[in-house]
Amino acid sequence: RLASMLRSNLGMAMQGLAVVPLFAGFDLSEQTGRIFSYDVTGGRYEEHDHHSIGSGSMFARGALKKLWSPDMAQADATRIAVAALYDAADDDSATGGPDLTRGIFPIVTVVDRDGYRRLTDEELEPIIRELIVSRTGDSGGARGSGVDR
Repeated sequence: RLASMLRSNLGMAMQGLAVVPLFAGFDLSEQTGRIFSYDVTGGRYEEHDHHSIGSGSMFARGALKKLWSPDMAQADATRIAVAALYDAADDDSATGGPDLTRGIFPIVTVVDRDGYRRLTDEELEPIIRELIVSRTGDSGGARGSGVDR
């Protein structure tokens, strides 16, 4: 159904108003998370392990590729997702990252067998603060990943 909605918006996409969703959820019958990406024509692609979309996605995907591992704890996955967004925002001016000064936090959600839950700004703030402190004065390379593993 989402694919047909995207196809019906193709005219607007050709004029520059495109929507490219990333759909993630938990498959109760398979007992696993699943990720689907879409293109502007409505093409649907199942992704595996992790994925990112948007202008900064190649930077985020690089961080995810380096830091992701199967069966990681939710706290580690949250730190890695925030680090990937931070990397993308650092290298792509069209990607917004966290801003502690102005109280701007990303929307981070957890989807698992128990359902959907959005993390609060109060839960994210210490994770973001730790990441920023670890990156201060560092180029953000392998030494400055901001994720202890």
